[in-house]
Amino acid sequence: MAARNSPPEPAATPRNLTLIKPAPIKLAHLTKRADFLAAARDIRKVAGAVTLELTSTPEAARRDGQARIGFTASRKIGNAVARNRAKRRLRAASRATLPLSGRAGHDYVLVARASILTRDFQALLGDLVAALTAAHGKLDAELDARAGGGN
Repeated sequence: MAARNSPPEPAATPRNLTLIKPAPIKLAHLTKRADFLAAARDIRKVAGAVTLELTSTPEAARRDGQARIGFTASRKIGNAVARNRAKRRLRAASRATLPLSGRAGHDYVLVARASILTRDFQALLGDLVAALTAAHGKLDAELDARAGGGN
């Protein structure tokens, strides 16, 4: 029992409970062409103005709590100014979504599509989240298939 002068103990109500949020992952950049090619050979998902390529990070480059990300825009997007703008938009969208939606130990490559220059930024964020959700679903299904097939 608490003393008369002490404040009452808070009851365990939904207001007092805090939600546990996952720790954000750190992002590193892909720099080698071989890493981009490895991602292109694995999971690929297209959503709106972005194509997402996903693969697991090689053991030699793996760090705890870190995912690697790369950006690419081909000449189909336009001249150098347009390609740079497309990559800036991809970087901004990835900074907003990947730290909480990405998975550590994976490499992500975001490929700009032709409509990225005219796409609303909120729609671009939605495209990236949709591509991440689909790619992670496919990744989980592959992992389940490997685990189930080994029995």
